[in-house]
Amino acid sequence: MKSTVRSCALALLASAVMPLPAFAQTSTSPGATAETVTTQLPRSVRPSHYDVTVTPDAKALTFTGNAAITIEVVEATSTITLQAADLAIAKATLASGAGKVLGAANVAADEKAQTATFTFAKPITPGRYVLSIDYAGKINTQAYGLFALDYKAADGSQKRALFTQFENSDARRFMPSWDEPFYKATFSLKAVVPADEVAVGNLPVESRKDLSGGRTLVTFGTSPRMSTYLLFFGLGDFERKTTQAAGTEIGVLTKRGDLAQADYALAQSADLLPWMNDYFGAAYPLPKLDHVAAPGRSQFFSAMENWGGIFYFENAMLLDPKIASNTLRERIFTVVAHEMAHQWFGDLVTMSWWDDLWLNEGFASWMESLATAKFHPEWHPELTAVGARELAMGQDAYATTHPIIHPIKTVEEASQAFDGITYSKGEAVIRMLEAYTGSEQWRAGVRAYMQRYKHSNTVTDDLWREMEKASGKPITQIAHDFTLQPGIPLVKATASCKGGATMLVLEQGEFTRDRAGKQALSWRVPVRAAAQGGAAAETLLEGRGSLQVAGCGPVVVNAGQTGYFRVLYDAKTFAGLAKGIAQVQPVDQLGILNDAVALGYAGNQPMADMLDLVKNLPIDASPQVIGRAAKVIGGLAEFTGNDPKRKAALSRFAAARLLPALERLGWTPKADEQATAGDLRSTLIETLGDLGESSVVAEARRRFAALKSDPAAIDPSVRVPVLTVVARNADAQTWDALHAMARAETSAQVRTAMYSLLGKAADPALADKALALAMTDEPGVTTSPVIISTVATVSPDRAFDFVTANYEAVMARVDSSGATRYVGRLGQGSADPAMVGKLDAYAKAHLTADTRRPVDEAIAKIEDRIKVGQTRMPEVDAWLAKARF
Repeated sequence: MKSTVRSCALALLASAVMPLPAFAQTSTSPGATAETVTTQLPRSVRPSHYDVTVTPDAKALTFTGNAAITIEVVEATSTITLQAADLAIAKATLASGAGKVLGAANVAADEKAQTATFTFAKPITPGRYVLSIDYAGKINTQAYGLFALDYKAADGSQKRALFTQFENSDARRFMPSWDEPFYKATFSLKAVVPADEVAVGNLPVESRKDLSGGRTLVTFGTSPRMSTYLLFFGLGDFERKTTQAAGTEIGVLTKRGDLAQADYALAQSADLLPWMNDYFGAAYPLPKLDHVAAPGRSQFFSAMENWGGIFYFENAMLLDPKIASNTLRERIFTVVAHEMAHQWFGDLVTMSWWDDLWLNEGFASWMESLATAKFHPEWHPELTAVGARELAMGQDAYATTHPIIHPIKTVEEASQAFDGITYSKGEAVIRMLEAYTGSEQWRAGVRAYMQRYKHSNTVTDDLWREMEKASGKPITQIAHDFTLQPGIPLVKATASCKGGATMLVLEQGEFTRDRAGKQALSWRVPVRAAAQGGAAAETLLEGRGSLQVAGCGPVVVNAGQTGYFRVLYDAKTFAGLAKGIAQVQPVDQLGILNDAVALGYAGNQPMADMLDLVKNLPIDASPQVIGRAAKVIGGLAEFTGNDPKRKAALSRFAAARLLPALERLGWTPKADEQATAGDLRSTLIETLGDLGESSVVAEARRRFAALKSDPAAIDPSVRVPVLTVVARNADAQTWDALHAMARAETSAQVRTAMYSLLGKAADPALADKALALAMTDEPGVTTSPVIISTVATVSPDRAFDFVTANYEAVMARVDSSGATRYVGRLGQGSADPAMVGKLDAYAKAHLTADTRRPVDEAIAKIEDRIKVGQTRMPEVDAWLAKARF
């Protein structure tokens, strides 16, 4: 699953359930021969094949089904328990492997445990059987189980499409099943569908049989062994286009009229597939690979790696010409690369249980960066990777964090594991280990892992064993330090120069925002350092150490930024780096700035250090570096509050530092500009507009007004940021005009973006209008929560209070699988001490002790924000008062 961790949302998963008994099971797969695998089901029965037939009624939002499941009874039993949720089971019978019916079962459902138990009159002896179950279920209106998305077609008619979303534990809403990753089986899927609609699954359609009443029975091919969460079904008024690559048919499916917008994703995936075949040393094993685009949004994910039938929300796959930009192209490429990487990491080789989810998500995130470096080096993915690492560290610095690998007991705990630690810290640790072992040795280890464990389940140590064989280095020890415990190493570096070489004295500690005085954890940390233009030196730091680096220029510790740690330089060394920052490589400029920001906010380093870096960066620095500097300034704006003097001083600094960069770029793309210049243009427009910079706000309003007579008044690449500035600074008349644009928009993707922007208004009265609008049917059920979340980015207290006052009505519109995360996230931007109590009261009323971590994370951020305002911002005021810019 592609989390939108990098684009502000988390993965959608299954509903919370009460903890179930955890049975230990010694795996018979080659991937876990010495390990126990968590389960919430008895291990006396195992499935080997599902033959499923479903008949959806899209209009009624219901479906009926039959699942004939081939099972192996390994211990004599009178009962068979499997997972089922929101299913009405009509009957169940058991037959021998030869087809002889042995009897019907009594069925008992446990709604809290999401299970169904079938009890038979006589004990079932070990052997092979077929359990046949007739059942009915409901089609949801949010993205879990079998769900419907409504949209307006190009001809103005209302349409409804159906899709499935099963990760992590929602296949049980589509069919009774052993809905856990360890239980791999083959699947044969059939569907009775309207004859004029297109059905899509994991495998190609094998046959179609016309039935009465304008219906068709569609039969898909039989899948390889896979986990239930990877099964996929889609149905609607789709168009499909295909191409061939590496012996595989690659397809894209969209709602009718949008197929041309999928050309970019199709071309990129055709490039990616043969490259991934080679990298993994294992050919993609299915005959086809479809990319399926769906209208709508989710708060928690943007795409899902169903084997052979990848699902995307449109904003992660379609290049809409109305908002086409390099940012959107890069997003589409990386999401496609991420989901395609899952076809190996996750689909071909699957973690045994959700404890090791990072084997899917961390590796897919790392692979998308590797693919970008191969096919789009002009996007500088090494800089994007530093940003992803920063995202992870932003979560990992608080006491509320968790290790990459941590015990998962319930469905909701699994659901909350899809976060920045699993994705972005996972990716960062992989990047560090790859740099430590060497890229060729790392690839050899990945290939060996794929060959050894394909079509089976693994735990993380299975991977480390292959990596150690391939590299001959102590990967397991280092990896355990970074995956089995939380937190961030802090490397303190003191430099001295003698005889043309720099001696670094290194001391390891722990970086934290809220654990002062706690005994620091320890890690074995691969450290790489280099002076400007000199050769790098490396060491494996344990506690204390030293490192000699050739040259006496400014020395960068964590050169290349492949390590997962913060660096605290001695004052003299940092001053040299700040003064000579223009001569430092862009990736290290970004790393040094990020460390100075984090250390400054935490009180380990003067706030003046980060401000000096922002001031000293040259105007022609990498767009991504200048973009990060802009966001540093924008982040300080959170602390201006009702302090007009501070706000005015910060605005002067922003104008002096950022306006020249925007003037240099202009408001429309140039033919010869860098590929990432457009990303910076958008960042500068939004940041300066949020700060209320008068010239930027005026220009955005001018272009918006010109749209009435000139549809080209706003270039597509900056359409969203320009309208964001307009919305942020809107009066009532402007807000109404934006609302009218949203209502009239025919593109589902752009329409969702427009409705979201209505929540950006700084005017409290307009924020209230946006919140009220979110509770109507007009925006669409999947867009309403987005509007509320957007209000929270500007007015977190207002959004939180609105939701708690209208709790049942709001939560009916939120993906149920993300409910425990949604509300806490609304309040996390607050600086009001009262919000801490409100969040705690909400958690006590609605969450269990095991599911309140998102609320505790929000509270930690609020408390830290209050502390920063009191203790760190006076330093910023002093710097702004003295600085000349």
